Amino acid sequence: MSMTVDNRRKLLKRKRLKKERLLIHVLNEQKKRFIIRISTIKLYKPKISFLEGMAILIGTQIGAGVLGLPYAASRVGIFLASLILFGVMLLMLFTALIILKFSAEMGGMQMSTLAQKILGKAGGWFMYSSIIIMSFGALLAYISGMGSVFSNLLGIDEMLASILFWLFSSIVIYLGLEASGKTELVMSFIMLLLFISVVFMLSPYAKVENGIYTDFSGIFSMMGVAIFSLGCHTVIPDVYNGLGSYEKAKKAVILSFLIPAIIYAIFMAVFLFVFGRNMPQIATQGLESMYGRLGNIFGNVIPMIAITTSYIGVALAQQSNTKEFLRTRKIYAWAITAIPPLAIYLAGIRNFADVLAFAGDTGDMLAFIILPIIIFIVKKQKAASNKDIKS
Repeated sequence: MSMTVDNRRKLLKRKRLKKERLLIHVLNEQKKRFIIRISTIKLYKPKISFLEGMAILIGTQIGAGVLGLPYAASRVGIFLASLILFGVMLLMLFTALIILKFSAEMGGMQMSTLAQKILGKAGGWFMYSSIIIMSFGALLAYISGMGSVFSNLLGIDEMLASILFWLFSSIVIYLGLEASGKTELVMSFIMLLLFISVVFMLSPYAKVENGIYTDFSGIFSMMGVAIFSLGCHTVIPDVYNGLGSYEKAKKAVILSFLIPAIIYAIFMAVFLFVFGRNMPQIATQGLESMYGRLGNIFGNVIPMIAITTSYIGVALAQQSNTKEFLRTRKIYAWAITAIPPLAIYLAGIRNFADVLAFAGDTGDMLAFIILPIIIFIVKKQKAASNKDIKS
């Protein structure tokens, strides 16, 4: 009888310990912070070199957005386009350094976690909403752009081409066939080399007078595409953690904004000096007028690579964000990510560069400019309040 009582006590004790461990697990899960992703480029080593850090930052910036810069520039002229591009670069560099500073002070904390910690739950929703807008705008622009690319290459109907691209990409996204961060970095630098090659191909046809005009009606379009093309804020904490030095990370961030901005400016200017106000929406497609069939192939293969990799990267990140943030099933997260951009495209909104500009002027501006500035102001106010209390 005594053995039975002892066994019961042991059994009850084991059950109690099991419940306690389960409760601790649940509480820990609730304490976990949700990491919002924009780029699928990630670090795979605990420590990285300075050049690797720069490669990650620059690789995050390089993508399909660059293809819309010349068209946006054609709506304002070279002087205003250059002023906006470098003005946006300086502003985004400022907010990038804000993220780096606070992340370093908090042990390498991620950007989304910073927003949640400093701004509370509202910060998390603010971040998620801004990325939703940015992602939907980007995906819509990519669907439209690929319709034009496949139509030019294969001679098929543009809308049909867009739908076929969407079907292929949506299957890839649902299956989660995500390329590694290293692969994406390699692809980004291949794209950078291709952009530089195009500059050399167009240089003999450039006439400076084609870009010498000023039109203020396209300012917001130019600003939006520039913002869209220069965002790398979300990987800054990863780079800081990998480098292990605030000063090294700061130098890498500064150079990673200066270098792409200079390359973008040259790319944009050469196209503007060649095509002027008659700029194609996807800039490289203009190569056909100089190089015939070879130019058509080269001018469409570049955006095909850039748009496909960008679409899959953005959509995978957004699907993951939605699944985790809304705590929903994968099929619903996929539907929320993939279907609305196609529906809007079919409704008639199909302008590649203008949609990129909208994404930059709304979602990207919120995530990369407004949110970091709000974090900066709130953090400073909290520091001032704590200082007053102590004094």
